[in-house]
Amino acid sequence: MEDVLRPLYQERASNENTLGVLLIEKNKPFSPLTDNFDCILFIIVTHADKPWSVKHYEFDDKIAALHIVAEERLNEWLLLGSNRRVVDWVINGKVLFNRNEYITELRDRLDKFPVPERSKKITIEFAKLLRRFSDGKELFHKGQHLDSFNHILHALHHLARLAVIERGFHPEITVWNQVKVIEPQIYKLYEELITGNESIDKRIELLLIASEFSISSKTKLGAGHLLNVFEEQQEWTVAELMEHREISDYSIDLGILLEHLIEKGIVDVIRQQTKGKNLFHRHYTTNK
Repeated sequence: MEDVLRPLYQERASNENTLGVLLIEKNKPFSPLTDNFDCILFIIVTHADKPWSVKHYEFDDKIAALHIVAEERLNEWLLLGSNRRVVDWVINGKVLFNRNEYITELRDRLDKFPVPERSKKITIEFAKLLRRFSDGKELFHKGQHLDSFNHILHALHHLARLAVIERGFHPEITVWNQVKVIEPQIYKLYEELITGNESIDKRIELLLIASEFSISSKTKLGAGHLLNVFEEQQEWTVAELMEHREISDYSIDLGILLEHLIEKGIVDVIRQQTKGKNLFHRHYTTNK
């Protein structure tokens, strides 16, 4: 297979823009990891006109997909977890080309999971957790139990991913296998929601209580990245925070995260008078 595919990647490997080439082969009849293609050629480049492009090929009785991804988009995927297969591809793919040990160093970075990257990823998951939990809680109180169930299930997934990241690992597609070992209490909550004998509304009600406790206990950890940014100056407007390069990846959930931190007494509001009577700008500062 590698010999047949060589013309596809050999020319690109000679280009200085190419950082690495990986081969991922289908190893079972049904393989979501490769979208059921017999193999994936994954080419990482420094930059490209399109941050991610895909081509499909046939040879003999097999099918192959060629993925070309810019380094910036790859790092975005690894940080946000928005393309979870990529972690598996990078870690387990067969290295066909490795410019200046790029793939080796990338794998080492994934293995060590540096604290700054881990902290940011935790806050991204925590902000998503808050959003899903809040939506699920509101829907539950409106009597929309099936929709509430869906949001609480997603909230548990974010809680599970947060626990895995906290331990210094990257969440995999099979995150619940990781959580079962790492944090069995969260796994038990998941089991109770999915397989519990109680009625759906009772299961959700119990999970809301348990999740609220978990969220409260993980608040300082979960918001750690944002709180570190707060240290750069004494007070902030929400616009300044949203424009900060470090916060852009979770700015969509920044509002709910700030309100949670205010509720917990971790962030304080400073009111600034506007030209309107009894109308104030809101500035934010940490309660040290």
